[in-house]
Amino acid sequence: MAFSVVMPALEIAQETGKLIAWRKQEGDRVTKGEPLLEIETDKAVVEVEAPADGILAGIKASAGDDIPVGQTIAWIVAPGEAVPIATEPTAPAARAGSHAKAEPPQVVAAQASSSVQPPASTARISPKARRLAKELGVDIAALRGSGSDGEILASDVHEAAQAAAASPATSSVAEKKSGSIEVPSSLGRIMAERTTQSWTTVPHFFVSREIDATALNAYRDRILPEIESTHHVRISHTDLLVALTARLLLQHPRLNASWTAEGIRPHDHVNMGIAIAVNDGVVAAVIPNAHTGVLADIATQRRDMAERARAGKLRPADIADATFTISNLGMYQVDQFSAIITPPQAAILAVGAIVDRVVVVKRQIEVRPMMTLTLSCDHRVADGARAARFLSDLAEAVQEPERFLK
Repeated sequence: MAFSVVMPALEIAQETGKLIAWRKQEGDRVTKGEPLLEIETDKAVVEVEAPADGILAGIKASAGDDIPVGQTIAWIVAPGEAVPIATEPTAPAARAGSHAKAEPPQVVAAQASSSVQPPASTARISPKARRLAKELGVDIAALRGSGSDGEILASDVHEAAQAAAASPATSSVAEKKSGSIEVPSSLGRIMAERTTQSWTTVPHFFVSREIDATALNAYRDRILPEIESTHHVRISHTDLLVALTARLLLQHPRLNASWTAEGIRPHDHVNMGIAIAVNDGVVAAVIPNAHTGVLADIATQRRDMAERARAGKLRPADIADATFTISNLGMYQVDQFSAIITPPQAAILAVGAIVDRVVVVKRQIEVRPMMTLTLSCDHRVADGARAARFLSDLAEAVQEPERFLK
């Protein structure tokens, strides 16, 4: 029995994925679960595993192709089995620079003929593509969509914008204005789109709290040698905050929720996203069920995902279904910052550096290691009082970590 290899959907708004590389070649034997190809989505570069044992055959896409979600790009067949006859369009959007590339979406001169395709303004267009066209100043009436039934996709809008930017007139103006333009990578472009969308559509508010990290440091110093010896992983402050925050979030359901078209959707589990810096931006790797995770396991998962993220080897499950995110810039000596929420999540926690500061403790002046936590919230889901109560409970947990991590 043949098994189809399709472009996976890792999130609701994803329309296409970019094929980065095949890990196997036509005719190679593959084993279920082994890496088969690498794709770039709206979140990161991930590895896609083989869905079955067999022979890789009928490859329909090459590295660099942008492929609609759900489209079959290859088959895994039994030895001697024929590749099934395609029942769907097999030509993905061609990569930039390909000699076989079709005419890019751009202004098409109208022709007086009854056989001419109807104006693209009557064609279907995805909400993401419509929003992107507005941001990039692309006239959707001049586009021909590459999606099913001529639907205009975000990739069509990007190609049209790139074609316009590459025109001689536009290029000369750009050179006069700025000399040169740095073209962002796919991940950089995606980050720009997503942060713009979040900042302009999600009503953010921010609550900060300075917390004494003396007990947190002492607890880490005490458990560090044993966990390094038994699990060969070094516990970080991020690991401790992931474990503490995840356990507290179940007591604060509005901060562990999603905003949807139907309303607020609380979650009965905590899938913790951890922001990880990579060459071209930031990705959020996910530790599933972090509220029940053992500290050593959390540290091991965080380390492994960070290594895969920087190597561009994340798997689809590594970036899916986060319910809350932590972003720690303390290692860069940042004292305090405010993070932008990742929709549909309701909140994100920004962590600053632990720095010795002069503080008053029981009417005595002392020097203590202090850290500033800033919670960004979606005001449609949570209010200031809820955010303040959460930070108050988190401050208590940071000051008594052993009690909360039993």
